Amino acid sequence: MSHVDPELLALLALGEEVASDEERDHIASCPECRAEIAELSSTVLVAKSALDVPALESPSPRVWEGISATLGLQEQPPAASVSPGPAAAPVVDLAPRRRRRLATIVSLAAAAAVAVAGVSVWLTRPAPVQVLASAELDAFPAWPDASGSATVEESADGRSLTVDLAGDASGDGYREVWLIAADGSGLVSLGVLEGDHGTFAVPQGVDLADYPVVDVSEEPYDGDPEHSGDSIVRGTLEDA
Repeated sequence: MSHVDPELLALLALGEEVASDEERDHIASCPECRAEIAELSSTVLVAKSALDVPALESPSPRVWEGISATLGLQEQPPAASVSPGPAAAPVVDLAPRRRRRLATIVSLAAAAAVAVAGVSVWLTRPAPVQVLASAELDAFPAWPDASGSATVEESADGRSLTVDLAGDASGDGYREVWLIAADGSGLVSLGVLEGDHGTFAVPQGVDLADYPVVDVSEEPYDGDPEHSGDSIVRGTLEDA
């Protein structure tokens, strides 16, 4: 058989499994076709290395259609007209043109793959987080060795309060995190602090301007949901 179609070689260099058994047998025995694939594979490697991503997604069919339309890959060359002449037309070496066209095909396809990967990374990156407020948590007299800090952040998922507790703050019960009104007229429980670090969702209906005080309390296992009155640390949030 004649040499494998240049466009098929370009697809093979991109890793597409499109060759028939006969075409693969020819490539295996043809140094010229193997050299073409090696040259194009090098072009693909250089193009893809322009973006360092864990894995590249395959371009959609619309990307391939755009490349084909731009390069006219689906168009058949017009039939050559036959006209008598005194002399044969000069022979033109098409190899350089063939290599340039193949290099263009591979470069465009590899660039499309890189662009798709870039969009994928952009879509999966973490949502930006904004720090709204923070507070230093001071110890109460019964817990002189305790200290802590609190930070309120906002993201696409809503607001959250992160509490860090340090020093000696261990007791016989469990620790609970609260938001308390500045005048002490109301309080909101955010949850139980497991260990010395925890992040808690701030309910949508809670205005931090009305509940700016962060409190961590020691709670006994008595089934009473109310604040025990035994605060370990407490501090007032200040805008970042």
